[in-house]
Amino acid sequence: MLHTLLAFLPILTILILMVGFKQSSKFSLSLSLILSVAISLFAWKMSGIDIGAYVLFGFLKAFDILVIVFGAILILNTLKFSGGMNSINRAFSAISTDRRVQVIIIGWAFGAFIEGAAGFGTPAALAAPLLIGLGFPALAAAMSALILNSSPVSFGAVGTPTNGIQISIASLVGSENITSYMQEVTVLTALIHSVAAMIIPTLVVFLLVKFFGKNKSFKDALPILPFSIFASLMFVIPYFLIAKFGGFEIPSLVGGLICLGILILSAKIGFLTPKDSWDFDSQDRWPSFWVGSQKSESLQGSKHINIWLAWLPYLLISLILVLTRIPQIGLKDYLTSLKISFPEIFGVANTAYSFAYGYLPGIIPFILVAILTIFLHKMKAQEVKMAWSATFKQVGAAVIPLCAGVAMVQLMVNTGNNPQGFESMLRVMAKFFADISGQAYVVVSPLIGVLGAFFSGSNTVSNLLFAPLQFEAASLVGLKTQVIMALQNIGGAAGNMICINNIVAVCATVGLIGKGEHRLLTYNILPCLLYCLIITTTAIFLL
Repeated sequence: MLHTLLAFLPILTILILMVGFKQSSKFSLSLSLILSVAISLFAWKMSGIDIGAYVLFGFLKAFDILVIVFGAILILNTLKFSGGMNSINRAFSAISTDRRVQVIIIGWAFGAFIEGAAGFGTPAALAAPLLIGLGFPALAAAMSALILNSSPVSFGAVGTPTNGIQISIASLVGSENITSYMQEVTVLTALIHSVAAMIIPTLVVFLLVKFFGKNKSFKDALPILPFSIFASLMFVIPYFLIAKFGGFEIPSLVGGLICLGILILSAKIGFLTPKDSWDFDSQDRWPSFWVGSQKSESLQGSKHINIWLAWLPYLLISLILVLTRIPQIGLKDYLTSLKISFPEIFGVANTAYSFAYGYLPGIIPFILVAILTIFLHKMKAQEVKMAWSATFKQVGAAVIPLCAGVAMVQLMVNTGNNPQGFESMLRVMAKFFADISGQAYVVVSPLIGVLGAFFSGSNTVSNLLFAPLQFEAASLVGLKTQVIMALQNIGGAAGNMICINNIVAVCATVGLIGKGEHRLLTYNILPCLLYCLIITTTAIFLL
């Protein structure tokens, strides 16, 4: 019992400090890392060398995330100083000046497409700055991007999270049955996600008008209901059909692309969009905590460029992501082979690190396209210097919280490497939920997926960690394992709304480090739990 309480202590510390006391992620995560080190040393009896190795490995893995964040911010700043963002703002205003329509098109449809192509936090890193450029408060953009990046996640990065389940349970299912088994898991994942996805765009608009609207009233969301429900349908229909007949690699990618095209056309002709446009209050009346270092005013200037040139960097990013993420094209294997590998730290298992510079989206395509944009937009040397300088300054604020958060996760995942034979902290927490639930395990299952994503920042890692445990628990209590595997997969996706790494990364991207993390965690907990309630209710009918 003591080990269970101690295993939960770091996560409880984060929640209490960030939600209860409104502390920054820098302080909360740093303290939780120290606490995790002490618990690992004294309760799990790990050696100091092992603890040090896993912490250092966490710092190295955090560098991967920082590179992605750097690239996403650099794209925004490059467009900001080249005049491209001004042109994009005008183009979106021409499609619709309604902020409710804009958040659905960019956060939902564009975000789903980018999730399908790249995943790993890329959608929020791209969508949130784009929304800010259109005139959204930074906090509103970050909240919306995180919540909307939920339903597509299980099939993100060309199906990587679902493939993580296949890898982790292949030995339990048997190699001769795994293909047909995973096809059923894929269809169940898409079906259950689709039910929850029907409310996600609508939910985000309701939160947007309530927290950030002039009137602070849910009534302002009612006129957008036809369009938001239509947006859900235009995504989930191709999404489900592709999952059923084409496998788990491209449902989000193709579903997002189809949805994006249909919604842009619909908004242009005014199909199902509100008659009256809705906007935020004037910016001089925004509270200071809404605003990050990337203010929309800073993106307004006299310089404008051709709209096609302005959009070309994002089009190139999307094209490169598609070409490099679909295995059949042939570039993925080559790019994944481009890496700088380091041996295990102090000889400790599971600490060998590879910097996959060829496949990391922060470099290809983000930084690559940012450099190309210098020439495409004919930027001056001073403009380039300002873009890069601003980017380094913003990313610097995220270094400590990201390093502390990822290091804590790596340590907790690997606490099973101890001389006493204790299971790791994460497995202790998951087994606690399984033991107390019994036949009600269907309720607990998605929460375990959320827990894994909350810690690791990844649906894939959550699946790799907990899919075998969930399979075994479902078998013990007599539940259909395919449904439980789907709930693990979907719970890990829902956990992206609240996972610390994603929150810190998006705060760094929009300039909210130090003042936005606890608010995002507070805002997004209820949507995450609501998502879990919907998927659990749906799953009960499928058991």
